Amino acid sequence: MAPISDFFKSLRSSKDTNGSSKRSKKGTGEGASPAHEPSHLPADNGALIHRTDPTAHSAHGPDAANGISAQSPSQSSFSSQTYQPGPGESSTPPTPNPAQTSGPIDIPTTTTILSNPNPSSPPGPGASAEKVRTIDIDDMINRLLEVGYSAKVNKSVCLKNNEITAICQAAREVFLSQPTLIELSPPVKIVGDVHGQYSDLIRLFEMCGFPPQANYLFLGDYVDRGKQSLETILLLLCYKVKYPENFFLLRGNHECANVTRVYGFYDECKRRCNIKIWKTFIDVFNCLPIAAVVASKIFCVHGGLSPSLHSMDDIKRIQRPTDVPDYGLLNDLLWSDPSDNAVDWEDNERGVSYCFGKSVINDFLVRYDMDLICRAHMVVEDGYEFWNDRTLVTVFSAPNYCGEFDNYGACMSVSEDLLCAFELLKPLDGPALRKEMTKVKRKSGQQPPAITAS
Repeated sequence: MAPISDFFKSLRSSKDTNGSSKRSKKGTGEGASPAHEPSHLPADNGALIHRTDPTAHSAHGPDAANGISAQSPSQSSFSSQTYQPGPGESSTPPTPNPAQTSGPIDIPTTTTILSNPNPSSPPGPGASAEKVRTIDIDDMINRLLEVGYSAKVNKSVCLKNNEITAICQAAREVFLSQPTLIELSPPVKIVGDVHGQYSDLIRLFEMCGFPPQANYLFLGDYVDRGKQSLETILLLLCYKVKYPENFFLLRGNHECANVTRVYGFYDECKRRCNIKIWKTFIDVFNCLPIAAVVASKIFCVHGGLSPSLHSMDDIKRIQRPTDVPDYGLLNDLLWSDPSDNAVDWEDNERGVSYCFGKSVINDFLVRYDMDLICRAHMVVEDGYEFWNDRTLVTVFSAPNYCGEFDNYGACMSVSEDLLCAFELLKPLDGPALRKEMTKVKRKSGQQPPAITAS
C-alpha cells in the first residue's frame, strides 16, 4: 500500500477568498477558559490555538458563501456499513436484521441486561440486574433530534432520568464488550472535539450523513464548554447502542470526573438532572476505548503519543473501567500535543503530559508501519491542520468554539482506498446558527430524519 500522504486529495475549504488570514480569534488563547482554574487541574485545550497557512493544504472553492460547505469524496463509498469477512465468508456485507436495528430494545433502568464481559468490573453505581424495562431507543433519538433542530437550550432534558440511566448502562456494556484499541476498516468519518455544541453536531450529521448512512469514529471531548453537553453525549450514546459496529467513540481528556467538575458538565447535570446522573455518565466515561487504528495505517487518538508506549499491546492492556491517572500511558494518550519546537519529549505548557517533536512522530510511524496520526485536542483555525509533512493531522469539529474563536469545524473522511478529504462547518454565532438550523429543518421536510421500526 502506498503511503497515505500520496493519497490526499486537493482540498476545498469554505473560507472567504482572502483565506483564513481574515479571521482572528476574539480573545486570547486563555479566553475560553474559566476565570479561575484550580491549581490541581492542567490548562485546558482552550489555551491552545494554532494558525494554519491557508495555502499549505487548501484551495478556495465556489462554495464559500454557503452556510455549511464541504469538500467530500463520493458519498456512495460511505453508504455501506463496516464489514470484515471472516475466513470462508462472502465479501458482501450481510443484510441487517431489522429486528436488530430498529424498534424498542430491552435496556434496564439501572443496569444492562447484557452479560458483563469483564467479570472484574462491577456494575455501575447502584446497579441492580433485576430492574429491566423496555425503552424505545428510536423514540429517544427522535426526541433528541427534534431538540437539536430547534436550536433552543431548554431547562430540562427531553429524556427522563430513568431513560438517561438506561442508555448509559447499555452503552457501558457495549464499550466493555469491545477492545480498548479499536481496529476499523474504511470507509469512516473521523470527528474531533464537539464540546457540547449540540446544534453544530446536528449540522455535522446533516453534512456528512446520519448513522448508519456513514461509519463514524469520534475522537473524544463530547462534554464541557458548550451549553448542551447532555443532549450531545446522549445522542452519541444512543447511536452507539443502536449501531455498535458502525459508530465508535474514543475517550477524550474531558471524559473525566475531575475535568468535568470544572469545565461545565457537572454543573449542567446538577442543574438539569441531578448529581447521580453525572456519576452515571462518569461511570460510562471510565469504560470508553482509548485509541483506534484504521486499515492498519492511521493511528487515531484524542491527544497524542506517549514515551510509555512501547507496543500496541500496551494500549490493549489498559483495564477498564478506569479513571484518568495523573501521569503515564493513558494520561499521555489523552493529553499530549505535537510541537514544532520540541526535539524529542518536552514538558507540556498545559502542565500535564508532554509535547512531542517530529522525530517522535517519524519513529512511531516507522516502528508500526503506519502513515498518519490523526488526533484532536487543539483548536485549529481551519478545523484541521497538518504537521510534519502531513504525517500528523489535528481535527477539531466545534466551529466558533465557545463563541471565542472564529474557527471552522472539520470532519475527515477516509475512503476505502484511504483517500482523505475534509468536510467543513462554517462558524456561526447564535442568531446565525438558529437561522441555519431553521433552514436545514425546513429543507428536510419540517422534521428531523425519523427513526422508525421495521
